[in-house]
Amino acid sequence: MLNELKPVEGARKNRKRIGRGPGSGTGNTAGRGNHGQLARSGGRPRPGFEGGQLPLFQRLPKRGFKNINRKEFAIVNLASLNQFEDGETITPDVLIARNVIKQLKSGVKVLANGKLEKKLNVKANIFSKAAEAAITQAGGTVEVI
Repeated sequence: MLNELKPVEGARKNRKRIGRGPGSGTGNTAGRGNHGQLARSGGRPRPGFEGGQLPLFQRLPKRGFKNINRKEFAIVNLASLNQFEDGETITPDVLIARNVIKQLKSGVKVLANGKLEKKLNVKANIFSKAAEAAITQAGGTVEVI
């Protein structure tokens, strides 16, 4: 019967009640040892700290250049524009609404991957030369916003 169901022996275990007297087994120092940084509240060095030794992330050689002003664009390929109707105007908002791109980032970049079979009016931030040529060859228009 449902009212007689019980968990298997040893499946349920009571949590340890830390710092609740000597009878509990974790009274007095509450399982933190005697004194020292780790016994204090909030006492823990930052992640990566190696006791004053030069940390690993500082010892490893650094390579290359990270441009802090780098712009990352949401990429749209010509093949993914075939789902739109002939003569439709495609803007970044339309692309997000139709789940072609997830987020806008710094704008939309159209690349010439795939074949465009529809006549479309595309508005985006950047076009590759091949993509621009393919859109105009299909009878569409290109507008940089």
